[in-house]
Amino acid sequence: MPWNLNSGSPIFVQIIEHLQIDIVSGKYKPGDKLPSVRDLAGEAGVNPNTMQKALSDLESTGLVHSERTSGRFITEDDNMIKNLRKSLVDVQIEKFFKSMEKLGFTGEEILELVKEYSQK
Repeated sequence: MPWNLNSGSPIFVQIIEHLQIDIVSGKYKPGDKLPSVRDLAGEAGVNPNTMQKALSDLESTGLVHSERTSGRFITEDDNMIKNLRKSLVDVQIEKFFKSMEKLGFTGEEILELVKEYSQK
């Protein structure tokens, strides 16, 4: 099933975000081999060149590395993955708070709503 990509931002950026989430959520564990570019492109429903660009960007950050004839692998650096996870959480929380503030809620009200919601 193709990934849920939209026209809101460049496709390769959305691919990067999707793969980052797959990594921090544990779908791909430290040291795991990633599927081939063609397989990932087919899964995502994108051109292999677009997938290659996204993977190259992930390599430049160190989250993914290539082994010449063996393919691409997830970093084994647990701290890098933990830091990425924290960074992704920060982005989501900021988006959530901004959306709630647009609805007229104060920070205190938002926290109270989150507390109530978490107790359901």
